[in-house]
Amino acid sequence: MAKREGWLGRLGNKLNRMEARLNERRAEVEAETHGDLPGPAGSGRAPADAASGAPAAVTTVPAPPDYAPAVPAPHLTAPAVPVRPDPASVVPWGMRVAAEASWRLLLLAGMLWVLMKVISEVRLVVLAFAAAMLVTAMLQPFVVRLRRLGLPRGLATAVTAILGFVVIGLVGWFVVWQVMENLDDLSDRVRDGINELKLWALDSPFHVTEKQINDIAKNLSETIGTNTEQITSAGLQGVTVLVEVLTGILLAMFSTLFLLYDGKRIWNWALGLVPNAARAGVAGAGPRAWRTLTAYVRGTVIVALIDAIFIGLGIYFLDVPMAVPLAVFIFLFAFIPLVGAVVSGALAVVVALVTQGVFTALMVLLVVLAVQQIEGHVLQPFILGRAVRVHPLAVVLSVAAGGMIAGIGGAVVAVPLVAVTNTVVGYLKAYSREQHHLGSGTVGPGPHGATALSVIPEGEGEGEGDGAS
Repeated sequence: MAKREGWLGRLGNKLNRMEARLNERRAEVEAETHGDLPGPAGSGRAPADAASGAPAAVTTVPAPPDYAPAVPAPHLTAPAVPVRPDPASVVPWGMRVAAEASWRLLLLAGMLWVLMKVISEVRLVVLAFAAAMLVTAMLQPFVVRLRRLGLPRGLATAVTAILGFVVIGLVGWFVVWQVMENLDDLSDRVRDGINELKLWALDSPFHVTEKQINDIAKNLSETIGTNTEQITSAGLQGVTVLVEVLTGILLAMFSTLFLLYDGKRIWNWALGLVPNAARAGVAGAGPRAWRTLTAYVRGTVIVALIDAIFIGLGIYFLDVPMAVPLAVFIFLFAFIPLVGAVVSGALAVVVALVTQGVFTALMVLLVVLAVQQIEGHVLQPFILGRAVRVHPLAVVLSVAAGGMIAGIGGAVVAVPLVAVTNTVVGYLKAYSREQHHLGSGTVGPGPHGATALSVIPEGEGEGEGDGAS
C-alpha cells in the first residue's frame, strides 16, 4: 500500500508539472498574440514549498474544450491603410521658399502697377507736390533763421516764400528774354554755321559730295512739309501743356506756402495714420528723411550753380552766342543727375558747332568735360557727403524710370526719392535690430505657412514664440 501511494504521489506531481508547463505555454502564446512579452511574474510556474522543496499545488482555471492555443486571437482594430504624406512636406524646401517669395513679389508688383496707374492719372498734382517738397527743403533753412531773429512764424514764412518765388520768376524771365533777344542773331549764325559745315564736309576725307548734302536738305524740307498738320496739332497741344504748366506752378506755390508754415502739423497728422506698432520707427525715420532731402537739394543747388558759372564763363570767352541762357539751362538741367549734365553739355557743343565751327565746338566740349569731371570727383563727394550718395547705376535707372513714368518732372524727382528711400530703409533696419537686442521681439506673427518649421528642437522655439506673441 505504501508503495502504491508513493507511486501515485509521484504521478500526481508529474501531472501537476505538465499542467503548469501547458499554462505557461498558453500564457506565452496569448502574450505574443496581443504584442505583450511575458514578464517574470507571469511565467506561470508554481511556487516551491518552503518545507518540502516540492512544487506546491497550483490552482488553475481549466481551458474551455474548444481552446486552440496555436490560433491567435483576432485583432479588434481596423486593418492598416498606407497614410499619404502631407503635400507641403513632399515639396522641396527651395521650391517652397521660391513659391512663398513669388506670390509676395507678385503682390508687390500688382500694388506698384496700381500705384503707377493712379500717379499717371493725377500726375500734375503729384509732380506739383513733389516740386513743392523740393522748394520747401531749399527754403526752410531761411525760415528757421528768420524765426531765430525774432520774426513770427507767419511773417517769416511769407517773406521767405515771396523772395523765393520772385527769384525763381526772375530767373525764368531772364532766360526767355535772352533767348528772344538773341534769336535773330542766332538764326543768322546758324545759317552761316551750316554753310561752313557744308564746306568742311566737302573738304573732309569722308568723300561727301554736294549732291548728297542737297539730297539731305531736300528730304528734311519735304519731311517738314508733309508733317505740317502734325506740327500744327503739336502747337495746339502746346497751349494745353502751357495751361497745365501754369496750373502745376500755382499748385506748387500754394503747397510750398503751407508746407513752410504748417509742415510740422501736417507731419504729425500723417504720422497718426500709421499703425501703432510701426509709429515709433516711422517717427524716427521722418526727420532723417527730411534732413537727407534738404542736404540733397542744397548740395545740388550749389553744384549746379558752380557748373553754370564755370561752363558759362568758358562759353562766353569762346565767343559762343547766348552764353548766359546756356548757363541758365546748364543750371536747371543739373537737377537731373548724370543725364542732365550730358544733355546741357551737348546743347552747348551743338550751339558752338553751328555758330563758331568745329574748333570752338571742341574747345567747348573740353570745358564741359573738365567741369563735369571736377563736379563728379570733387564737388559732389565734398558738398553732398555720404548721407545722400547714390550709386551711379541706381541714378541712371531711377532717372530713366522717372522719365518714362512722368517725363522731365519724374526724372528730376527720381534721384531725391531714391536717396530718401535709402535713408529710410537703412534707419528702419537699424531700428529693428536695436529693438530685437533690447528684447522687444519682432513685430508681427511668427513663422507660418508652407515654409514654417514643422519640428523645432526643445528649448529653441520657446523664446521665439513668446517674442512673436
